[in-house]
Amino acid sequence: MGNPRIVVLNAAHQDENTTRNFRRELDASLSEFDATDGTVPTGFDYDGAVVTGSRSSVYWDEEWIQSVKEWVDEAIEHGVPFLGVCWGHQLLADVLGGTVDDMGVYEVGYSEIEHTGDSRLFAGIDETFTAFTSHSDAVTTLPPGAVPLAENEYSNHGFRKDRVFGVQFHPEYDSKTARDLVLRKDLSEDRRESILAEITEENYQQSCEAKLVFENFLEFVREVQTGNAASEAESHAAATRASGSD
Repeated sequence: MGNPRIVVLNAAHQDENTTRNFRRELDASLSEFDATDGTVPTGFDYDGAVVTGSRSSVYWDEEWIQSVKEWVDEAIEHGVPFLGVCWGHQLLADVLGGTVDDMGVYEVGYSEIEHTGDSRLFAGIDETFTAFTSHSDAVTTLPPGAVPLAENEYSNHGFRKDRVFGVQFHPEYDSKTARDLVLRKDLSEDRRESILAEITEENYQQSCEAKLVFENFLEFVREVQTGNAASEAESHAAATRASGSD
């Protein structure tokens, strides 16, 4: 079996950091589409799909966003596994029937996040972990049937529904990406300097644990390819049985 064929829907408005980061983190055969100019794949012949972050909001009435939603909806119907990151997380929740709203605050910088211990997306990641975050919108109501996977005091930070996974945080960020983002945001001088001071090699190395979500997602994609993927409900039941047998 060769590398999984993964389509990347890049919604980052031609931010070169996004392309670099996902190419580094996804050990797969990638086909990237600039979603912000309305470009989406013509078919669904992929082993998996990833939707990136964006400075847009999923509830904006823009033609390109609608085009992405329509393709994603059809791809999910075709059984394509998905991983959404930040805006991608919100878009997948929206397509599946969840709700995305403006939080009224802006979470940015290295944050502590907690995840449920029985989710395969977070295998190998501590229950409380550090990741870089940048969002003022959040998934406020999960899609029907979705399982929450991670959260902090700001919002939901992860969910799964069948073959669809989403994470609100940015596991793909490196230090350059984090600095570039903070420098272009409309922040008070004090807040900007405070966040920049947190972007250290130590904090970056600590956040690298969260990058395992990419490896775990690709492992899930391979399981789908071979017909061995379990649903979240099945995985949870298996974990419960294993715990009870100790």
